[in-house]
Amino acid sequence: MKTYMAKAETVERKWYVIDAAGVPLGRLATKVAATLRGKNKPTFTPNIDTGDFVIVINTDKVVLTGNKLEDKYYRYHTGFIGGLKEISYKKLMAEKSDLAVYEAVKGMLPKNSLGRATIKKLKVYKGAEHNHAAQKPEVLSVN
Repeated sequence: MKTYMAKAETVERKWYVIDAAGVPLGRLATKVAATLRGKNKPTFTPNIDTGDFVIVINTDKVVLTGNKLEDKYYRYHTGFIGGLKEISYKKLMAEKSDLAVYEAVKGMLPKNSLGRATIKKLKVYKGAEHNHAAQKPEVLSVN
């Protein structure tokens, strides 16, 4: 029996739109990451980018369960000595909720050139409006 290997030239990509209102951040990120990688397709190949484009809207209405709003921090380093910065998720969700969703999805992708190419297919918006209507995205539900 032969193993199917997808070719990068023959991959058909679709556009999906996901409404993030009322959805927990982790559940949303796992669904988006799997769709970006193409794990929902029968033609999934681990070393080829076979995934689809994903548009996430209403990120300002994403839910964090438990005490994560108060206890969890987004940390980054500026590159200078002593440059570790941290922002609580309460402040991050109020000001830059699109960054919180983007970083959650990025953390679930491979840490190599395939992951860097995959994250470029993610489009994240705070409100309900997006400018990708010409691509005719299909609605994808998060269960």
